[in-house]
Amino acid sequence: MFLIAGLGNIGQEYELTRHNIGFMVIDFMTKNLSTSTINKSNFNADVLKSAYNIFVKPKTYMNNSGQSIVAIKDYYKIENENIIVIHDDLDLPFGTVKFKLGGSHGGHNGLRSLDAHIGKEYLRVRIGIGKPQNKAEVVNHVLSNFSKEELNKLEDIIPHTLKAIESLKTESLNEVKSKYTLK
Repeated sequence: MFLIAGLGNIGQEYELTRHNIGFMVIDFMTKNLSTSTINKSNFNADVLKSAYNIFVKPKTYMNNSGQSIVAIKDYYKIENENIIVIHDDLDLPFGTVKFKLGGSHGGHNGLRSLDAHIGKEYLRVRIGIGKPQNKAEVVNHVLSNFSKEELNKLEDIIPHTLKAIESLKTESLNEVKSKYTLK
């Protein structure tokens, strides 16, 4: 069983923000899937379970994502090698999709929380959202909505990302990188 988590912030005001790309991917993955909803208050997340996967959108807001994921990981006894986390990445140009196992959180507070709660060795699907020129604008940038043009491009990027996530379950990380990395 795989735990597939999208990072983001709860609430309608965050729905189409750059920081919520992980939630957007989870929503797209599960919209036509036969799933059941799992309601456990200690999960503090929207959790859907299919035959082979658990899909998670933490309700803890980005900065505390690890609290939710560790509760689900421990309950279902899922090893880190079967955890896939989808998140936004400021250091990648918009539309870039890269894959990584472990490593630094790179200043991403959601990943920092995950690292503190489950360790660093989990698969990461990094989706580029671009970086503002002025470092002081980072918070506004990640919490701003995608433009209409960017949303149109995401209509191709998200399905591509889903194929890659499915491949991560059966192929090596290097194979997935060579087939699905978008630059």
